[in-house]
Amino acid sequence: MAPHLTAPLVLIPVIIFSVWRRVRSQFGAQPIRRKRMVARIVVFSVLGAMVAFFAMRDMNLVEGLAGGLVAGVALGLLGLRLTGFQLDPVKGDCYVPNPYVGALVTVLFLGRLLWRFAMVFPQLQDPTGATPPVHGPDVGQSPLTLALFGLFVGYYICYFAGLLIHHQRILQGRPEPG
Repeated sequence: MAPHLTAPLVLIPVIIFSVWRRVRSQFGAQPIRRKRMVARIVVFSVLGAMVAFFAMRDMNLVEGLAGGLVAGVALGLLGLRLTGFQLDPVKGDCYVPNPYVGALVTVLFLGRLLWRFAMVFPQLQDPTGATPPVHGPDVGQSPLTLALFGLFVGYYICYFAGLLIHHQRILQGRPEPG
């Protein structure tokens, strides 16, 4: 097998699995897993802070990231408003995410993945390495890329934090067993 095909053959199943998990988590009752949600909030916060730190060299990048964060928080609040909560006898406390908001975030994610793959694909076809690497503002250094990243970070931090707050209110309002 050609060495230049090894990375795509390893990454494609991983990407398909992550997309499948993402789509699956947007439909039906999802159990509230507090530790996972807190871990995701921390991870997205750290990633967002790191990207913001590296974006400080160009105000256009910072503006793209900030705009994406604002849009992500707004989308997260909308998602929370449209999310239902229920008590499942098997899964316990669950939330039912709105499939349209989840579909929008998933389509944006997949669109960005496909765009990135289209930009890198010529390099993958050239086993000699003669194709120049993809550089420039349209690949990883664009305000649009950081706006989409900010949208994801803002959405997930807001959504998971809101789920945790709402779940805590449900637990406080529930009568004690016994």
